[in-house]
Amino acid sequence: MEYRFRNAFLVLVISFGVILTAKAGDADILVDFVIPSNVTVVDGSFFTSTSMRVLIGAEPPTFFSVMKASLVEFPALNGHSVSYAVLQYPGGTVNPPHTHPSSSELLFLLTGTLVVGFIDTSNIIYTKSLQAGDMFVFPKGLIHYQYNSNDNESSFALSAFGSANAGTVSVPGDVFTSGISDFVLAKAFKTDIFTVQKIKAGLTQA
Repeated sequence: MEYRFRNAFLVLVISFGVILTAKAGDADILVDFVIPSNVTVVDGSFFTSTSMRVLIGAEPPTFFSVMKASLVEFPALNGHSVSYAVLQYPGGTVNPPHTHPSSSELLFLLTGTLVVGFIDTSNIIYTKSLQAGDMFVFPKGLIHYQYNSNDNESSFALSAFGSANAGTVSVPGDVFTSGISDFVLAKAFKTDIFTVQKIKAGLTQA
């Protein structure tokens, strides 16, 4: 009886783990596509996004810029586990350390150069200097960054995600501008409150 109970308990634990893993990504849909409640006409336009047209022929930005095509910007992506982001890096700019909780990221560098990297759960850093035409994958949920170390040349990249809503958690932004007390941050980073406030001021100005 005890043996059967242990087996049943083990099956229950494994099943629960599988359920949690399944919920970690986009939910499967049982229809061809999902139509939002506010959409009354479904034709080719519903499956089309023209939001990136503004990039064609536009002057490059003077600061790091991201334009997303995710569930929020493109509702037709709902249920299809895919989204894009266009990233523009003027010379010397950085996409600060961040994570995507719901998806890995596949970055394709179209022009320029980038220094990229991520940190795994063993605190090992993996970095690479990319040239135009290179791709780099950032594993799901791990802290990563991109840096254009060339002050004189812009870089342009396209990132693909295996989720319609990969999510972004900015390490500096979410840590220093989320309302955590200066005292706690000073203790956590083994510094003083003045330094914490200086970091916060810099992030606000950015």
